[in-house]
Order: sequence, then structure tokens, then C-alpha cells
Amino acid sequence: MALIVHKYGGTSMGSTERIKNVALRVAKWHDAGYQIVVVPSAMSGETNRLLGMAKELMAQPDPREMDMLASTGEQVSVALLAMALKAIGKDAVSYAGWQVAIKTDSAFTKARIQSIDDAKVRNDLDAGRIVIITGFQGVDADGNIATLGRGGSDTSAVAVAVAMKAEECLIFTDVDGVYTTDPRVVTDARRLKTVTFEEMLEMASLGSKVLQIRSVEFAGNYKMPTRVLSSMTDPMLPLEIEARSGTLISFEEDTNMEHAAITGIAFNRDEAKITVLGVPDRPGIAYQILGPVADANIEVDMIIQNQSVAGKTDFTFTVARGEYQRSMEVLNGSVKEHIGAGSIAGDAKVSKVSVVGVGMRSHVGIASQMFRTLSEEGINILMISTSEIKISVLIDEKYMELAVRALHKAFELESA
Repeated sequence: MALIVHKYGGTSMGSTERIKNVALRVAKWHDAGYQIVVVPSAMSGETNRLLGMAKELMAQPDPREMDMLASTGEQVSVALLAMALKAIGKDAVSYAGWQVAIKTDSAFTKARIQSIDDAKVRNDLDAGRIVIITGFQGVDADGNIATLGRGGSDTSAVAVAVAMKAEECLIFTDVDGVYTTDPRVVTDARRLKTVTFEEMLEMASLGSKVLQIRSVEFAGNYKMPTRVLSSMTDPMLPLEIEARSGTLISFEEDTNMEHAAITGIAFNRDEAKITVLGVPDRPGIAYQILGPVADANIEVDMIIQNQSVAGKTDFTFTVARGEYQRSMEVLNGSVKEHIGAGSIAGDAKVSKVSVVGVGMRSHVGIASQMFRTLSEEGINILMISTSEIKISVLIDEKYMELAVRALHKAFELESA
């Protein structure tokens, strides 16, 4: 029998009524002859509630204890889903990550999966049971519960699918697939039938919230076909329709991307720009600026260094908006004096807009069309970064939605 992994997000598990619908959908697949492993998230809002209580007690809660606390949300979900399945006559069993076991490193609140022991799960599947495993968590070498970071249930599901050699990993969410851009910004955004792992990875890293970026990396590295589809449809939707719905994230060689220069427009409001002005233009200056930022566990995105003038240059980079204040504190501390910078300036009201598509490899003029479109709308570009399949620009936050709509129209993404 073929094995399918189902993953259900927090909204899908948001109430006992929705959990009953998940149980009906899972049972439908099981009745069709599939072996089923389910990886659910905590009920919507539960993780935020738990973390909020922790921060009422400590401004900076201990990471190990945070993981012990946060992991309970998923344990509630797996137990309730197992009960819902048993209530409709299905033999189901739930496990926490440490019971499987899903082994991780010890980087609490942002652990990485190292291995999965699938023996217990296979025994249950062979006995005809539906197996439900907590997402978002595992156990380190010392027996401590470690979580994978926000959105980590997606990664858990794909990792289980890879370890179990599943036929496909189905990610059920409150949206019915991956769109050319956010339909809340562009009303005629179009759902994509297929998207490559490479494109999905870029879109996830650029702000698309459909899938967690590490889950896409995992799926791409191990070539696990992954489908994004809606849990908000009728749970008894015929299987032959549901199995082909949503968006399939697959391999470039399996799809004909030749006709589409651009697949989608991604954007991210969560950006801040920092410029270190008047730094000496000498070897190692980039490290001297960014090294302390990295040591503070702050991730840097776009980077530009200006041309040297009289032995001085300006160095600009972006960070997540939530890290802006801490980044400024790091730089205005010992770094500024150590490197001999003139001043440090910042702007936390910027956004990043990107065009993404593997078709860019075989189509010329994408950058010029993008820049012309923004120019015609009177939008100034602050920074530019590129890869083989994407072009990103940093712009004033107030122009972000205008830029997305204009680019979506310019590249005719509303057309199939």
C-alpha cells in the first residue's frame, strides 16, 4: 500500500468541529487503501497563548523551558485527532516527537532534525492503524524536547515523509494552493497548478507564508513531491478530485516552464535597512561590520557596498524589522568606534518586492521590464539583489502594494 503523509495547520485544527472534519478526511484516504501518517500543528492561537504566558513571567524565558512549554500545543492536537478518529471507528495512535523518535540537535527554539526512527510507526501502519505524530518538535541527545521554530510542523511533515519514503506529502492549509501573489493584494491573482521546488524556495524565503522555508529545503533536497491544498473544502470531496487539487511542488524537469518568464510576485513587509556611512575601504571591513551582527544571531539579507571615494565607502544591508533595534544597538556599540565609521543610519519603513521564475533563465529583459514598471509608477528603488531565478528590490513601504499590483499586471500573471 502506498503511504501518504498529511499535515494540517493550526487553522485546520482550530476547533473540535474542524478536528472532526480532519478525521473524516483522513479516514477517507485510509478507506481508499492508503497508509496514513498525520502531522498536525497546535490549534490556532495556542502557541502564541503559551509563549505569551511565558513572557509574563520572564522577559527572556529560558530556551529549554520555552520548548518544553511550546511543545504541549501539538500534543493536545494529536490526542484530540486520535480521539476523533476512534469516535468514527478508526484505529489511530498518537505519538509525541520523542516517542517516535525524531532526533534533533540541541539548538532550542530552532532545532534541526538529524534522524527519524521509523520502526515503531511502520509496525503500527502494518497493523492497519493511522499514526498521528506531533509536528514542530523532537528530542536531543540528552533527552530534552527541542522545537524546530515557528512553522516547524511543515518541516516535520516533510521529514517524516522522506524518512518513511512516502508517495507524497500533502500540506492542508486554509488556502487552496500557491498563488501568483497574495490574493488579498491582487484580487485576480491566479492559483498555480505546479511550481518548482526552486521557485517555492525563493518565494518562501522572500515572504510567501504558504510554506515554511525549511520544509521546502527538505523537500527539494530529498525530492519529496509536496502538494499544498485546502482543508476548508468538504472533507468527503471525492478522492480523485482532492488528490489533483491545490498546487504540486515538484521538479523543474517534470514540468514545462518554458512559456512562463515569471511565476509569481513575492513581497515582505518585515524589512529594515541599515547604512554604515564613511567606513574605511579596506580588506575585512565587511566582516568587521557583519561579524558582530551574526554573533548576535541576527540574519542579514540584502547587502550593498558603494564605490570607494577618498578611501571611504558606505555599507548598506537589510535585516528583519524585528531585529532592527538590536542591530542598531550592536553597531552603535563597539563596532562603530572599532571600524572608524562616520555614522550609522537606518530606515524601518521599507519593504522588499521580488519577481520569481525559472523562466528567467531563458527569457531576457525581465529586469528592464521590472524597473520600467516601477519607474512608471513613480516608485524609487533603494536596493537591488538578484539570483538566477529572482530579482528583488527594496522600496518604501508605502509603495509596496502598488508595486505588487503593477508588476503582476505587467508580467500578465493573471492569465493562465
